[in-house]
Amino acid sequence: MDDQQRRIAEGVALLRARFGEKMKATPSLADASPQGDGPANRHGMPKEPPGQNVFEKHEWPVMDLGTGTPDLAPERWRLVVDGAVETPLELSYAGLLALPQVDEEADFHCVTGWSILDVAFRGVRLETVLALARPTAAATHLMAHSADGYSTNLPLEEALKPDVLLVHAVEGKPVTREHGGPVRIVVPQLYAWKGAKWLTRLELMTQDRRGYWEIRGYSNTAHPWRDDRTW
Repeated sequence: MDDQQRRIAEGVALLRARFGEKMKATPSLADASPQGDGPANRHGMPKEPPGQNVFEKHEWPVMDLGTGTPDLAPERWRLVVDGAVETPLELSYAGLLALPQVDEEADFHCVTGWSILDVAFRGVRLETVLALARPTAAATHLMAHSADGYSTNLPLEEALKPDVLLVHAVEGKPVTREHGGPVRIVVPQLYAWKGAKWLTRLELMTQDRRGYWEIRGYSNTAHPWRDDRTW
């Protein structure tokens, strides 16, 4: 095991010790009677949260702020991790690919009423990057920032779940520009607006702060199986 692998393993262990019980208590893992339809998903929740219509993978709608699609070539992409961390980071695309990679089949639920099921994502666990940055003892939340000015907030008990990925490939191909490439976040247990496209910065915070849609009336918690769309 090299130094970086050791730092990741130690950092992940610390984060799981601190946030493991909080993760288990989140609604998508702990609700006794979640709303929705269809067979159970990989977490025991109904496949289709309430109010959702299932789309095929080739029907994946393009959602953005209407301000234009950022043009971020992989060789120019950088991710800054800062704020309430002991070791601020800046990762290149090559640096991201050098970290442990994960293949995750997950569902994708948009607050506008559509879901795409069993999508093959490839990327790096967000907990891996945060393990390298070492959030301080006071850190409780993060803000994900995008190249188009978008932002969205996550409590660390949601952000650190093993299925939350910094995704660079979908269905075996690089994430397209319109879907947030070269790197976006996917947060399968929350509505998809919590997964920032065109990711450029992860800001660790010692208290919650609302992001772009949250200050415009979207739910701060975004739990699909509670139909948790607005304040």
